[in-house]
Amino acid sequence: MKNKFLNFSLIVLLAFVFASCEDEKVNDDNTSKDEITTENIMKQKAEQFIDFRLTADITHLTDNQKQMLPLLFKAADICNEIYWTQAYGNKNELFKKEFDEYTKKFIEINYGPWERLNGNKPFIDGIKEKPEGANFYPKDITKEEFELFTDSKKTSLYTLIRRNENGKLKSIWYHDAYKDQIEEISSLLKQAAELADDKGFKKYLNLRAEAFLTDDYFESDMAWMDMKNNDIDFVVGPIENYEDGLFNYKAAHEAFILIKDKKWSEKLAKYAKMLPEMQKALPVKEKYKKEEPGRNSDLGAYDVVYYAGDCNAGSKTIAINLPNDNKVQLAKGSRRIQLKNAMQAKFEKILVPISKVLIAEDQRKHIKFNAFFENTMFHETAHGLGIKYLINDNNVSVDDALKELSTTIEEGKADILGLFFVTKLFDDGKFPEKDLMDNYVTFMASIFRSVRFGVSSSHGKANMLRFYYFKEKGAFEKDPKTGTYRVNMDKMREAMNSLTEKILVIQGEGDYNAAKKWIDENGKIGEELKNDLEKVNEAGIPVDIVFKQGLNELGLK
Repeated sequence: MKNKFLNFSLIVLLAFVFASCEDEKVNDDNTSKDEITTENIMKQKAEQFIDFRLTADITHLTDNQKQMLPLLFKAADICNEIYWTQAYGNKNELFKKEFDEYTKKFIEINYGPWERLNGNKPFIDGIKEKPEGANFYPKDITKEEFELFTDSKKTSLYTLIRRNENGKLKSIWYHDAYKDQIEEISSLLKQAAELADDKGFKKYLNLRAEAFLTDDYFESDMAWMDMKNNDIDFVVGPIENYEDGLFNYKAAHEAFILIKDKKWSEKLAKYAKMLPEMQKALPVKEKYKKEEPGRNSDLGAYDVVYYAGDCNAGSKTIAINLPNDNKVQLAKGSRRIQLKNAMQAKFEKILVPISKVLIAEDQRKHIKFNAFFENTMFHETAHGLGIKYLINDNNVSVDDALKELSTTIEEGKADILGLFFVTKLFDDGKFPEKDLMDNYVTFMASIFRSVRFGVSSSHGKANMLRFYYFKEKGAFEKDPKTGTYRVNMDKMREAMNSLTEKILVIQGEGDYNAAKKWIDENGKIGEELKNDLEKVNEAGIPVDIVFKQGLNELGLK
């Protein structure tokens, strides 16, 4: 999940420095004062990402599993290299320039010279705006040119668009574009499969190895859904399409290496079986919930020990909901993986400090990790609810109908249906010891955590749509004296139900125009909220986390 924010204090500081240093001479060490100030600013930006060590207890793993991990780490590193190419291009060319240590660190955090949590603005002199389509398309391509391009492969998740020797567009499969790297990943996965103790994991690794070579991931996704008992999990491949801001067609490479938390996973398993009854309970007409969610959905809690590629860029994902393939979801549901250690880090280092700035003092007691965990868990679960194909045309998916707007509306759906899910469980007496206010106040505080990053991402826009919808419905009030927000639970419940209906109708109808109008009007940060978020920035609260990770952290090197 990848959001952006704007630090006005830094911009003001930079403007002041440039003005005051206009006529300054170069120092004895040949470094000008404005260069020193620029380095200080880059230091501030880099240090807004607080370090967090990724580790886990692996004493219960077998010798084979411990031998497998270095192979998975190496495959993940190759995915990381491919993602650099997709997001930016040749990173070696970029790093030929001399950068101070903080600029270099910030480039590495952002996988390029564009600040992901600040609207993808360039932060290095001489760098142009980031292309909407990243490096998946020619930089000079237009939407009109792409639409006129006749090639059945052009909208595939797994092709690059390039120009031939005559300047005409052509599609190139990933397995051809990154041939040497793909073949090495495939070989590493096959070697890891030889060490797999769990039959399901062995099957998945072998099928995934073949999928890399063919760009057909269906069978490996199906096999991944069938895994239930493995202690190690490896999410790897071209998966999410957020990096493609032009059409949201192209999937970017990433990898997660995960160690299962069996105790927490057992607690979560029962909720995956409730999707069909939750689907029936949705507050919308029957035709917008006619599809039946897969019954094989799986919830699990893991400690993540490695992020690579897309998931490691900018803001870090704290939960996984996969596969994305609608056919797999309808056949087998999906797996919702909670990254417990990363989630705990964001809660303690970011969400709690934000709540002390923007949540009414008497409601801060409701900011709880269990509520944060549940809200995130049910967000991922809620991706399996609703509708995947248009109510009037079963051959057209919601994603195809809503085009580049689909991910914003889908993330908005998952957010609000996640809250609906936990509310329904509470109402049905399945959370007897719970104070539901914990979930509502923590949900509200989480909006500030997410929109603080701006609205360049689908997640950011979805949060803004919900924030202004809640505001319109009176779901929260802002104290003019303290500038803090207080949740009105009854009105938030009402807003939750009506917002659920609004989103599911847009998806079911495939109403692109309605989605665009809504996003254009409310998918942005207004001046008042911008000022509130500036208070968070001034408080020195970290923007996100950056990982210390690798085999060393697990004691394997």
